[in-house]
Amino acid sequence: MNGAFHIGSIGLSSQQRALDTIANNIANINTPGFKRANMRFSELIAGSGVAGEQIFGGVGASTDFSLFEQGELQNSGDALDLAISGKGFIEIMGPDGQTFLWRGGRLKVGEDGLLATQDGLALRAAIRVPDDATSLEIGRDGVVSGSLPDSEEKIEFGRIDLVRVDNAEALERLDGGLYRVADDARFTAGAPGEDGLGFLAQGSIERSNVDLTVEMVKLMIVQRAYAANAHVVQAADQLAGLANNLRS
Repeated sequence: MNGAFHIGSIGLSSQQRALDTIANNIANINTPGFKRANMRFSELIAGSGVAGEQIFGGVGASTDFSLFEQGELQNSGDALDLAISGKGFIEIMGPDGQTFLWRGGRLKVGEDGLLATQDGLALRAAIRVPDDATSLEIGRDGVVSGSLPDSEEKIEFGRIDLVRVDNAEALERLDGGLYRVADDARFTAGAPGEDGLGFLAQGSIERSNVDLTVEMVKLMIVQRAYAANAHVVQAADQLAGLANNLRS
């Protein structure tokens, strides 16, 4: 009888995590650069019984991010909007000097003149834009240039390189469209257009790769599975009540 409670509780906990993941995907459907997540379940084996049969030990759950599935690029017309067409990421410098990865979004020029995210985190490329710059252009190849009042020619301010992570599981998703890189992560760095890193698209925003129809279907399936596990617990409770009544 305790086994039924145990199995039901594991099922409820696992399906709750799946519901939370789907709800988070739907909530961020309009978040630029957001990558949907999927729950992956695996059966855990506690050991072997007397006859050699495997003993069920629970359910393992892990989150799989669809990092390499491109979202639709939407033209915004704003020169400070930046998207990536491809599998690359932009390196961002964290407040303590750590490296974050970013799929793009809205840029701004910080008080120190450095190109940064809207949260004030500077690009690892440390591109400084002069205060008197009258325009800002970011090419497909990552070259950042602009015009100055005393010059008729465009001045190059720097270049934004891209990196590609070999293993998506080495990334931890943070708020603001950022990803933390594991210490042992391996990634490839280079200029946009090299090694399949992709290209930069100024004046565009990458929409999330969340498909509302798919998420709603998954939501209904998970809700049914959650209800089924709840029925297992309810049935086990009713059987336990009958057993107690027989004893009395």
